[in-house]
Amino acid sequence: MGRYRGAIALAIFIKLIGTLSELLLPYILEHIIDFVVPSGDLGMVLIWGAAMFAAAVFCRAFNVYANRMAVDNAHRISYEIRQALFEKTIRLSGPRFDSFTLPSLISRMTSDSYNVQSAVQQLQSLCVRAPIMLVGGVIVSLLMDVQLALILVVMLPVLILLILLISSRGIPMYNEVQRRLDAVVRIMRENITGIRVVKALSKEDFERGRFSRVNSELTSSDTAAATLMAVPGPLMQLFLNIGLTAVVLVGAARVNSGETQPGVILAFLTYFNMITMGVMGLSRIFTSMSKASASADRIAQVLDAEDGFTLTGGTGAGAGSEAGAGTAGEASPDVAGGTAPVAVAAEAKDAPPLIVFDHVDFSYGEDSGETAGFVGEEREKALEDISFTLGRGESLGVIGPTGCGKTTIINLLMGFYAADSGTIAVDGMDVRDYDPDTLRRKFGTVFQNDILFKDTLRENIDFGRDLSESDLLSAAEASMAKEFIDRHPEGLDYEAAIKGANLSGGQKQRILVARALAAHPEILVLDDSTSALDYRTDAEMRRRIGLHYGSSALIMIAQRVSSIMNMDRILVMDNGKIIGNGTHEELMKTCAPYREICEIQIGEAVH
Repeated sequence: MGRYRGAIALAIFIKLIGTLSELLLPYILEHIIDFVVPSGDLGMVLIWGAAMFAAAVFCRAFNVYANRMAVDNAHRISYEIRQALFEKTIRLSGPRFDSFTLPSLISRMTSDSYNVQSAVQQLQSLCVRAPIMLVGGVIVSLLMDVQLALILVVMLPVLILLILLISSRGIPMYNEVQRRLDAVVRIMRENITGIRVVKALSKEDFERGRFSRVNSELTSSDTAAATLMAVPGPLMQLFLNIGLTAVVLVGAARVNSGETQPGVILAFLTYFNMITMGVMGLSRIFTSMSKASASADRIAQVLDAEDGFTLTGGTGAGAGSEAGAGTAGEASPDVAGGTAPVAVAAEAKDAPPLIVFDHVDFSYGEDSGETAGFVGEEREKALEDISFTLGRGESLGVIGPTGCGKTTIINLLMGFYAADSGTIAVDGMDVRDYDPDTLRRKFGTVFQNDILFKDTLRENIDFGRDLSESDLLSAAEASMAKEFIDRHPEGLDYEAAIKGANLSGGQKQRILVARALAAHPEILVLDDSTSALDYRTDAEMRRRIGLHYGSSALIMIAQRVSSIMNMDRILVMDNGKIIGNGTHEELMKTCAPYREICEIQIGEAVH
């Protein structure tokens, strides 16, 4: 809100002037009834009537203008909040993102930001009008008739205490409502994105039941919170009506005894109505602020989140760079499965390996990567004692069963998570010492279940990098995407639907590979990115990549042996460990699990 303090202050000031003008109306009315009309002076009646009309127009105009400013300011602030949340979210580290969860981040950016927007709007309008109506009405009432005003003064502390007690209980309840909303968003997202699977397995009734449960929990929590926050309204109305009755009775007695004027009673009743509106407004304020307080806390948790690890963007002169320099040009000690890693460029000291993994351990969890050297004894290791090197222009294949840690290697290499122990170096420098953008510009990556955006094929390949037309076409040619792009009259300007729904699985994968190739990366990572391609297309794509992008180091994660059998080096993974490391021919002789995979997939055996 700090950026808009001037606009907010102006809106509050205008609202203040409009509300004070409104407070004059009953006073003018009382003066007309008790003094101007009895005088019989028509001119004075017209003058005071015009003054009352002017005050009414003045107060309405200022109130309307102030309300429009409040709405505009609230929307601008809401925009800033959503923008800040989005920018923070896309820069969260892997562990911190996991700790918040995607559904929770979505609800914080939507419903929580809306709650804050609503409160900011009320802060500039109702938060000014209600207190002024309340306090101003009491002050003017005291000036007009002390005895009648005392009836209100006695009741107000009870009403305010009631509001404070109930709102203090409401904030935790609204926190629970937002947590329940996270669960609803999660179930909705899972079902919307997986609707074809749900329908294919005829699980509509099952998913309806799951959603009904979380929806019922949300409704119950919301109802409980709303019911509690609704209590002050009727109670305050009851007390105020009792007070109003007392004012009428006492006022009538004082008029009959000549202690006060009829106009005072009429004005007093109007002020009483204003005070009632002020108290009811305070009740609405506390309800809105209770929601906004809970939502603001949730938003602040994201905006103020400190990542346990970050890529520092330093010079690399620390321990990380020393580790990288120490391992450059050397093969790490033997790992499970036999042969030590090899780097083609390792023979020359002036050409160290581009990538070095040196005895890396890693475990997923809330503290993943947040404490260097944490062994994770109580957590299952996703990776254990991983060591290998890869030089420029070399290729590395990684194969193994689902969940064995293949993708985790890429997550660590690109700095999405930090290793619990060991060293990961790229180009002789620890990945922790890199600026995130500098590190990741070295990569061209296709992840598992990667996404296409609702945009042209050109923009999906370029991805805002302002690459040349020749770069885009060369990448499309190498990925074998050009052959189906050319079938569309629009060419690269053909628009992909959401998640590429108007493209086949193989076409989507080829566009994704083209995106990874287009910027001529130093390191190309293909994580199970050819699973939808037939063997011939897969082989031809790999041939073209090797021909046109041979200077890039290639890491290919695959389930098919045929995709990696010609790589310079192959890692065989199982349960987070390297159980085989070598060429295809070497592994066929030394690694039984790899040989078994080959026998199953391509019928090759060594006897």
